[in-house]
Amino acid sequence: MNMIAFESTRVATIKSSPSMAVSVAAKAMRAKGEHVVDLSLGEPDFDTPDHIVQAAIEAMRKGLTRYTAPDGLVELREAIVAKFKRENGLDYAMDEISIGNGAKQILFNAFLATLEPGNEVVVPAPYWVSYTDIVILHGGIPKIVPCGVEDAFKITAARLEAAITPKTRWFLLNSPSNPTGAIYTADELKALGAVLARHPHVAIMSDEIYEHIVCGDVPFTSFVVACPELKDRTLIINGVSKAYAMTGWRLGYAAGPRELTRALNKLQSQSTTCPSSITQFAAAAALNGPQDFATTAVAEYKARGELVARGFSAIPGLDVRAPEGAFYLFPKCAHYIGKTAPDGARISNDTELASYLLSEGKVATVPGAAFGVEPYIRLSFATSRDNLAIAIERTADALAKLR
Repeated sequence: MNMIAFESTRVATIKSSPSMAVSVAAKAMRAKGEHVVDLSLGEPDFDTPDHIVQAAIEAMRKGLTRYTAPDGLVELREAIVAKFKRENGLDYAMDEISIGNGAKQILFNAFLATLEPGNEVVVPAPYWVSYTDIVILHGGIPKIVPCGVEDAFKITAARLEAAITPKTRWFLLNSPSNPTGAIYTADELKALGAVLARHPHVAIMSDEIYEHIVCGDVPFTSFVVACPELKDRTLIINGVSKAYAMTGWRLGYAAGPRELTRALNKLQSQSTTCPSSITQFAAAAALNGPQDFATTAVAEYKARGELVARGFSAIPGLDVRAPEGAFYLFPKCAHYIGKTAPDGARISNDTELASYLLSEGKVATVPGAAFGVEPYIRLSFATSRDNLAIAIERTADALAKLR
């Protein structure tokens, strides 16, 4: 009997989001009555600020619930242009903006619009879990450049130069970083920019979604601020989900060359048509309104980051680098690979270690393999300090049982 294939060969080459899979497993355990501390998802634990919620309610009550243009509401594009000018000192025109259903859709659209089969995308690792799969899905080839804790989780100019080939289409940068919390300094960005200036066929994608969440002494610098000469081939990706606790609202945006944003908006017209009109009004309120929520939230993230860096550093065998931004800790756990659990199972990699921590310690983490490097685990500290204290204690106890 002939069977119909419901998955193309291209889709078969990618995997579901590992961090979401861990979170689902943690939720299933909690549904059975187990107390699990979930450090797997990168999602603020705060509620969306009330003035943003009220803007959405007002839009609905006014009947502003219809399609918008594929490139979004004029009000929101004006707010995004104003944000770049006010916060980054960057000038963008209205037609250099694209708005999507989350920053992930912007990434998806950008690679769909630009990649030809065999094009390469240079991606420093650790990288956010979806980067490489989105590249592969659109026929591209991820060129992974490992950058471990010994490299401060950052790619150097020399290693970038070595990774670029005539097939390179994009260089993808994420600062502040998910999963490491690393932030590139202005000088580090300029050094990378000097390399890219010598390769005019390479475009730059700068994912700056964690821009506002700075936990250490290194200030955030936008790539285009550091390298203004590369503005005409740089796409800045941002959104409202992290800074304003709006993950479920699904609103991302980008600024870049108008030829590129025109292509992104054309794609959107044939896919989702437009982002939710209600979410767009809410996002405009977030960008235009008071920013005290972000300030307060970042102060709390900073305190939590100090707590987890101190707590996990005290666990023997973990190599911890304090986060500079975002809300993640990414300890190296090589000391525990090859050890044996109380039930006799051997821990042969970080995926098995994360599984052990979930089953034995009731702490949900994401293995470094999901981010392109091993052996590490990612811990999100976007949860209460009480939960973090419990997670530190449970992790220490579980790791101490390994022999």
